[in-house]
Amino acid sequence: MKAASISELKKELKFKSKEELLDYCMAMARFKLESKELLTYLAFESEDEAAYIESVKNYISAEFETINTVSYHYIKKSIRKILRQVKRYIRYSKKPATEAEVLIYFCKTLSEMKPSYKRNKVLVNSYDTQLRMANKAIAKLHEDLQYDFQLLIDEL
Repeated sequence: MKAASISELKKELKFKSKEELLDYCMAMARFKLESKELLTYLAFESEDEAAYIESVKNYISAEFETINTVSYHYIKKSIRKILRQVKRYIRYSKKPATEAEVLIYFCKTLSEMKPSYKRNKVLVNSYDTQLRMANKAIAKLHEDLQYDFQLLIDEL
């Protein structure tokens, strides 16, 4: 089965009733966890972005505490897992300020981790990439916010 394009779906969904659209949303939520998470964000958390950012930061902190620091192999696997989930949370929001704040917090938490990430090339590259992505997100913001976020990055 070939999936229809977004524009085709949008045109078709315009002719559906409210009940049919609700049924479609519920079917999508039951089908895939990512769809359920997106609907949760849209329904409950999109109005209070600050609380959403705090919940993502709490997730990052909790996950960093559970990292197995026996070897860098386990650290790299855990960091990639955390980063994959964080990117998903950022994608739900679609706001550059949220992206910048969450990525800066991720980098800050990674830099404070023991043992140091600087002893492993993969972790250094990951850190640098996330910092670059935070800078790209900051560039999309208003000048006042850019200055505030740049101060946070300079601390790192």
